[in-house]
Amino acid sequence: MVEYVNLMKLCVGAESPDELERWQRQRYGNAPRQHVTRMWPKREAELLAGGSIYWVFKGTMLARQKLVGLEERIGTDGIRRCALLLSPELVRVAAVPRRPFQGWRYLARDDAPPDLAAERAHDDALPPDLAAKLAEMGLR
Repeated sequence: MVEYVNLMKLCVGAESPDELERWQRQRYGNAPRQHVTRMWPKREAELLAGGSIYWVFKGTMLARQKLVGLEERIGTDGIRRCALLLSPELVRVAAVPRRPFQGWRYLARDDAPPDLAAERAHDDALPPDLAAKLAEMGLR
């Protein structure tokens, strides 16, 4: 059995998990969400064995979505790209600060933050800068 791995990606264009969720719902309805990236992951089998994409908002990892597939997309420029197909469900996770990076990074299963407890999953999200400060202090 293949051990799964996750991806970590900066969320550009949405400032919070709630905003990302609204945007995706408007764009995709109940269909799988998509995020198109230039590079095809070399660790495809490990990602599809149970991995998620962990979203970083303003320097703080706050949410994840299950990866459900990868599909080829050819852009209008003729360049091959990879569409990451994602579950419609956006799961809140314990806040973890992350420094800026480009593209996406692999995130080991053991390094991924835990999902928020069920009773906290629908709480209003803290502003990302406040969540980052609390995470830096070890408070989640």
